[in-house]
Amino acid sequence: MKDLTTGKTSKLILAFALPIALGNIFQLLYSFADVWIVGNLLGNNALAAVGSTTTLNDLIVGFLIGLTNGFSVLTAQSFGAKNENAMRRYAAHSITLGLMVAVILTALSVIFLTPILHMLNIPEAHFVNAYAYARIILLGMTASMLYNICSSILRAIGDTVTPLTFLIISSVMNVVLDYCLVAYTDLGVSGAAYATVISQLTAAILCAIYMYSKYPFLRLKKEDFNFSTSISKELLSSGFSMGMMNSLVAFGTVALQSSINTFGTNIIVAHTAARKLTGLFMMPFGVLGMTMAAYCAQNYGAEQYSRIRRGVFDAVLYAWIWCVFLAILIYTAAPAMLKAITSTDVPEIIDTATLYLRINCILYFVTAVISVFRNSLQGLGEHRTPIFSSAIELIGKVAVVMFLAPKIGYMGIILSEPIVWVLMVIPLIIRLLGHRAMHKCAEK
Repeated sequence: MKDLTTGKTSKLILAFALPIALGNIFQLLYSFADVWIVGNLLGNNALAAVGSTTTLNDLIVGFLIGLTNGFSVLTAQSFGAKNENAMRRYAAHSITLGLMVAVILTALSVIFLTPILHMLNIPEAHFVNAYAYARIILLGMTASMLYNICSSILRAIGDTVTPLTFLIISSVMNVVLDYCLVAYTDLGVSGAAYATVISQLTAAILCAIYMYSKYPFLRLKKEDFNFSTSISKELLSSGFSMGMMNSLVAFGTVALQSSINTFGTNIIVAHTAARKLTGLFMMPFGVLGMTMAAYCAQNYGAEQYSRIRRGVFDAVLYAWIWCVFLAILIYTAAPAMLKAITSTDVPEIIDTATLYLRINCILYFVTAVISVFRNSLQGLGEHRTPIFSSAIELIGKVAVVMFLAPKIGYMGIILSEPIVWVLMVIPLIIRLLGHRAMHKCAEK
């Protein structure tokens, strides 16, 4: 447990962010294990089938993560204000509302999975494997949701180490199960999906047990679950704001994937590999974003406004240092990394993925500002501007699919994100720098 309202800002941010970063790295092992094992044992066609559904999974999981992070903002504000009763009420309602949403989304996504995959232009040669993999992942959505609820509550009170510990355990389990179920059974890509779901469920159960036993003030009672319209409205407002923010981004990526899936197996594999590495490279931006949501929420609840301003600029500085490192790494080692995760030497795959990474990394510093600023705004209770910014990304990517990609092919996909990033960062800069919490430094 860590109180983010006292102590040196720069050190607190790093101490809070590091366990989240390590946790995200291990979480990426889920998808990297699928790519490496499926590619090695089942071949490029099976890998393309898994890769062609990645954006669908990212869309739904991204929404759930955003939802739980939005819920935790209110818990963090209560923690900053030292109101334990409110913390328990928000935590209890977060669990109830989160699981309800997960069940509804699971039912809808599984029922309509076939038409959804057709909308994604999944090639017929990959459709059976894509359907099998996606269906299992979606059916395990509730397990993922439970873990994200518990871990977000713990992050709200400053505990980022516990979610990391259980995620490491489940990640190791995932790699072992992944290999065993794919190599020693006839489950094919379904084996990789089962491994992921089982591992996520393990992390969720362990995290829930620890939270109850370690923190007495989070031992939820029956009365904490008594339905409150006002609390539910607050949570859903904050949760759906961050969930929609993530979903609008993912919808844009789904639109791009529907176009990418028409370019053939090699391009699908290249894009899948490039996006896996991109997820790893951009992970610190998301980590700093999650950190700033909790940091700003706690300090906003404690009315420590001067700390908010310092924290925001410290987070951007750390992110930009990472951007410089990434540019050097990508321009020197991208082909070798791509060969390692795809287990292929096909020139078209490696060259296409390398080009994607080298063009995109030039404007990574813009994505860093996007992540820090929009999550900081969410922590301050400002929901509209982050959604508006994400809507710009969605509109931009849809425009690429409709107008740019048909004319210049995959290069249109590569160029789309840098262009969109520049457009979507503008409203975030204007709103955050103009927020009253950034101008109350003299009052505290």
